[in-house]
Amino acid sequence: MHPLPLAGIRVVEFSHMVMGPTCGLVLADLGAEVIKIEPPGKGDRTRYLVASGTGFFPAFSRNKKSVTLDTENAEELELLRDLIDTADVVVENFRPGGLAAKGLGYEALSARNPRLIYCSLKGYLPGPYENRTALDEVVQMQSGLAYMTGPPGRPLRAGAPVNDMMGGMFGAISILGALRQRDATGRGQYLQAGLFENAAFLVSTAMLQQAITGKAPDPMPAGRRAWGVYDVFDTADDEQIFIGVVTERQWEIFTRELNEPALSNPDYASNTERAKRRETLIPLVQSFLKKRNVAELEEMCARAGLPYSRIAKPWDLFEDAHLLASGGFHDVTLSDGSRAKVPALPMQFGAERLPLRHDLPSPGQHNAEILDPLRKSKNV
Repeated sequence: MHPLPLAGIRVVEFSHMVMGPTCGLVLADLGAEVIKIEPPGKGDRTRYLVASGTGFFPAFSRNKKSVTLDTENAEELELLRDLIDTADVVVENFRPGGLAAKGLGYEALSARNPRLIYCSLKGYLPGPYENRTALDEVVQMQSGLAYMTGPPGRPLRAGAPVNDMMGGMFGAISILGALRQRDATGRGQYLQAGLFENAAFLVSTAMLQQAITGKAPDPMPAGRRAWGVYDVFDTADDEQIFIGVVTERQWEIFTRELNEPALSNPDYASNTERAKRRETLIPLVQSFLKKRNVAELEEMCARAGLPYSRIAKPWDLFEDAHLLASGGFHDVTLSDGSRAKVPALPMQFGAERLPLRHDLPSPGQHNAEILDPLRKSKNV
């Protein structure tokens, strides 16, 4: 794909953990030159997280360049400002005021570079909470997302950093909009994206359900489904499969395939009636599905055009036939020299997926490429 959508756009990224790196990743995959600023020596501490943080750096750092600079050193700090003078975009997700205290806030930088777009990714947008410390887990609890995810009385965070990742995506979307506005005005602007506000957006359907019905929705594991059959079922070979039957035509196909007379009961004649009688319908359907193994049920659903999925684990995706065949992975080199697959962005331009242009960078790998021209220009 030539050129890539953001070819020619230079981004300076001050980030760690997930939200900021996700924003930079979207821009980098779209073709921007994204320069990650890291502390001298070992670089971003995100590189060395363990347990649930082990995958953060390799998941969000492809297609980026790494420059190490010491912001406590006056000479290197001025070199960093010179670099930002050449940039179109700054992305940052550090504590409020942290970069401004070093002279790297929007006001100071835009005075030098009026075309600069500066995006701060924060826990909260301006308001009463803006100086409160946030985490993905905190805003899942605060927004009701955790309440809706877990069983009654057991709030549960989602099994991925959904707000951090989606918040970073909204940051990237705002940057794309600001680039378009800059085409018209010639000036950059200050942007913010909020973790808490992202979580509120995610629960908007539950909020509107309550507003419309006047009744508080139950948490998802206990909630009344809009469809009669929309569940996870056990199979004869001790696997699990999700099957959804969401239209009358699908119910007709589903019952024909199972060929169980009990499902012809007039009590189950419409989706409305089936949804009312889930307490009896679901155990009945389970008793029929338990007679069959998971491969047989997958074949049945695929043949019949019914929504279905075996219950997978994230690492099962490494061998997923669709992702492997459709260009859904990039191969990156990990810090120990081994190779691993990482999912590509879920988008396609025409017949092409966005390419891998740069492997994961080592700390300061691009110092000479990026900084030497700036030093030479100052000495001319």
